Amino acid sequence: MASHRKWSPPGSRRTGIRTPVLATAALTSVALLSQTANAAPPAEPRPSLEEVEKKVDDLYHQAETATEKYNATREKTAKQRKRVDSLLDDVARRTEKLNTAREELGSFAAAQYRTGASAPGSASLLLADTPQDYFDQTQLMNRLTTRQKAAVDDYVTEQASTSKKREEASRSLRTLTTSQDALKTSKADVQGKLAAARDLLSKLTADEKARLAAIAKKKREEADREAARLAAERSAAEKKARDTAPPPGTSSGTTGTSGTTATDSSYTAKAGKAIAFARAQVGKPYVWGATGPGSYDCSGLTQAVWKAAGVTLPRTTYDQVNAGTTVPLSAIEPGDLVFFYGDISHVGLYVGDGMMIHAPKPGAYVREESIFYGGESIIHSVVRPA
Repeated sequence: MASHRKWSPPGSRRTGIRTPVLATAALTSVALLSQTANAAPPAEPRPSLEEVEKKVDDLYHQAETATEKYNATREKTAKQRKRVDSLLDDVARRTEKLNTAREELGSFAAAQYRTGASAPGSASLLLADTPQDYFDQTQLMNRLTTRQKAAVDDYVTEQASTSKKREEASRSLRTLTTSQDALKTSKADVQGKLAAARDLLSKLTADEKARLAAIAKKKREEADREAARLAAERSAAEKKARDTAPPPGTSSGTTGTSGTTATDSSYTAKAGKAIAFARAQVGKPYVWGATGPGSYDCSGLTQAVWKAAGVTLPRTTYDQVNAGTTVPLSAIEPGDLVFFYGDISHVGLYVGDGMMIHAPKPGAYVREESIFYGGESIIHSVVRPA
């Protein structure tokens, strides 16, 4: 008997069964989707060397700005701490004086009690907490001598004054606490900027570091050329001034080259002392917040060098820029302070021929360098401090 089973073409689908070809394709698709889902996000493009250099320079500049803010806050905090200490000492002396006066007033009250001028218990009230309430009683006050009444008045006055001093000390303590918190914040800000700069530099390859050094060298060479140009211009101006000077014995006024006030001999002498001190600091490390003698930040150095010449400067660049006479760059003289950036966050001591001595930045050392190290555009002003 012939078979009646129906013929099925190859590759056809039976109920509940998927052909091997389709199953393999499905599994492959699932695997690819799974790999795509679990793949790490694409890495960010590596910054160019120029971008790294700019970012590092910006971070160092921000760190120096934060350093000057830290210096200002630390100076303010130190002054507040001295004031608090002084107030607390004053309150302690006043309290001791009040205790002595209180004992004397207690003896007055006790004497009055023994004579029957007051009710029992009044003396003990005086000797406890509220002597003024007790002495306000007319009966007792009428029996006190003139000297005793004066002692009572003095006590009441001193008590009120001491209370005010205590309140003032409490306010100063709260202000000091706020300043100390701000000091911690400023310190953390500086440290954060420096850590970010170090992190960027640590990721450079040896070749990138070499290229970065080459870029820095090229900038120094350009800065040195600018310094030489300034020196030549100053020399030419001085020669012209000498050639056109009136004969000896005639009045020539007090203007120097470029129409500015000429420096006098006393300034020249002081500037010489400041420069000599600065040269002795060359090679010492930059440490933010430092004022010497082993290390300096930029304003700590300029403060120290002029102190050696007998001139007291404020601590920060923000204050030093106002501690003297502003002169144009064309009239700059050795000893002048050169300030940089719009936020006045850096300063150096001009030593002549377009050069200065300064504490550059973290990781560097006090050195002599062109005032054009970052280009003329970042020079903010020139100040003659004495």
